[in-house]
Amino acid sequence: MNKREIKALISLLDDEDHEVSQHVEGKILSLGGNVIPFLENEWEESFNPIVQRKIEELIHELQLSIMIERLQAWKNGGALDLLEGMWIIATYHYPDLSIEKLKASIEQLYYDIWIQFQEEMNAVDQIKRINSLFFGTMNFAANTKNFHSPSNSMINVVLESRRGNPITLCVIYLLVARKLGLPVYGVNLPNLFVLTYKNDNTQFYINVFNRGIIFSKTDIDHYIAQLNIKSKEIFYQPCTNLEIVQRVLRNLILSYEKTSEQDKIREIEKILKSTLDEMEDH
Repeated sequence: MNKREIKALISLLDDEDHEVSQHVEGKILSLGGNVIPFLENEWEESFNPIVQRKIEELIHELQLSIMIERLQAWKNGGALDLLEGMWIIATYHYPDLSIEKLKASIEQLYYDIWIQFQEEMNAVDQIKRINSLFFGTMNFAANTKNFHSPSNSMINVVLESRRGNPITLCVIYLLVARKLGLPVYGVNLPNLFVLTYKNDNTQFYINVFNRGIIFSKTDIDHYIAQLNIKSKEIFYQPCTNLEIVQRVLRNLILSYEKTSEQDKIREIEKILKSTLDEMEDH
């Protein structure tokens, strides 16, 4: 469709005949993400609040579809790049966010730690060195004031504010540790996300939400016993990038439940569902 035809369609958005306006909305949505710049342009030029509101809703709907497509492509490609998965989630609130900007932020954190890092240190000392910089000079910390804020799940916001929830802090820490060549992975504990340092000879755990405190398998045993739940292998072993992203989405659903934002809950559930296999989808 050319620009003039799209313009003509948009002018019908406030048609009094509900069927006509619905048909027009469907037609615009079928054009896909490429139509967004036209819609933004028409929004700026329109003085009709009804048309503006409908344009906003259409843009949001199109951005949501783009996000779901990206996430499915990321998953089908093996979910290899965790930062890419986190970027896709952040585009829910920040559709124009550039992944390059995120990469540059992680690269800078890595460099600032790398210049003070000694590879010949033992594993525990390496983690202690990262901790002293990550929670010291870099000032990363738990966002205990606004624990349930949706922004805690947006990696761009956490990189800027240096405050986040357990999983987003863990992701940033993990991405930097991986760049340093360390075998650090995420671990899906109930009610808490932590990291594990794991190679052939050594395994211990890191609680990034509690300033990187190091703990052992026995500590997890005690934690599980306190929760009074059955122990599972997944509470001790590395999880996948896909599982991390799914957990971030579940956290977002909880955040919106706290504020009773039903539309957002439905949308995030739809996004989460698009990442689940049919076996998991229940």
